[in-house]
Amino acid sequence: MKCKCVILALTVASVSSGFGIPSQTLSGVSSSKLSMSATADEKKTDAPPANIGWNSHKPVETVPDSLVREGDGPDGNYPMRAKFEKMCRDAQVSITKAIEEIDGGDVAFQEDCWVRANGGGGMSRVLSGGKVFEKAGVNLSVVYGSMPQEALQAATERGVDRAKGMKPGERVPFFACGLSSVMHPRNPYCPTMHFNYRYFETDGGLWWFGGGTDITPSYVNEKDMKHFHGTFKEVCDNHDPNYYEEFKDWADRYFVIQHRNETRGLGGIFFDDQNDKDPDEHFEFSKEALNSVVKAYGPIVEQHKDDDYTQKEKEWQLIRRGRYVEFNLVYDRGTVFGLKTGGRIESILMSLPETARWEYDYRPEEGSKEADFIDACRHPRSWV
Repeated sequence: MKCKCVILALTVASVSSGFGIPSQTLSGVSSSKLSMSATADEKKTDAPPANIGWNSHKPVETVPDSLVREGDGPDGNYPMRAKFEKMCRDAQVSITKAIEEIDGGDVAFQEDCWVRANGGGGMSRVLSGGKVFEKAGVNLSVVYGSMPQEALQAATERGVDRAKGMKPGERVPFFACGLSSVMHPRNPYCPTMHFNYRYFETDGGLWWFGGGTDITPSYVNEKDMKHFHGTFKEVCDNHDPNYYEEFKDWADRYFVIQHRNETRGLGGIFFDDQNDKDPDEHFEFSKEALNSVVKAYGPIVEQHKDDDYTQKEKEWQLIRRGRYVEFNLVYDRGTVFGLKTGGRIESILMSLPETARWEYDYRPEEGSKEADFIDACRHPRSWV
């Protein structure tokens, strides 16, 4: 696969569900598991200058085997950074390979790669014009940077002081690594799918894991939803019996188009601020959830990719894609984060579909399949 490489003077993680910083520190966590012993001089190198523009890219010849700074891991002061990046890289390869196979193998993912002058970078893989998928993307980002406190607040869980202890106007140095994806199939009976898994640290000892996977069909298919939600319930149950109920409810709360009073789709799991256990335990949960994406989503697309549909059903799919766009541009934390910190636009907006539709005051016919879907979006249902 040919790789187009660029160097970023300033970028930001394109993990589309956003970042949140936990209120806890490393108290109680063994330094052998996660060391945060960087000196003040080392920390100074983490903070780039203020935002210097959207298109500060310069071509380079190659991308390193790891985008994490050599002194950070796996044998340096921050081994979790390299460990999480490797997990994301491996998953990006396996997931894009699986999606190419589902699509028929005639169209491949285009890969764009970039690095940053002060460390970090990313790889975007995007498939367009496939037989099954109109557009599919899987983005990896590794970022060393700093952000304004207001950008941090906009990108994280509301109502929590994320810059506690910092002076007014002081920028927040951070490290972030994440893998994010959105898949937009052509057939109205094949759902759109989104996932994002991320790891975040700030100077001062704050760290956490976050992410999740959610599904956005155009029609309700209980068998499909039982399979999708059941797959992630199994993953959650392998790590904590309370995870699925908690994270399913969190997804139903997060993916709400507030001005429509409806959810973007039919949910999944969403979690943030995971730092109350050993970091390796949180890592293993994120790893299993990420590696279960194809198992949860692939069979649904395979089942419906050749289903017959009408022009009216296609138009309804495009209307629901319009709702998807509304959520992503207005409410999605990752989009807000990227736009406020001068991120790579092509990566930030990769999640948007190629086609969408808006109709003035559209109302589904009472008793129709479309009306049933809206009901499921306004009154979240239990699937397993």
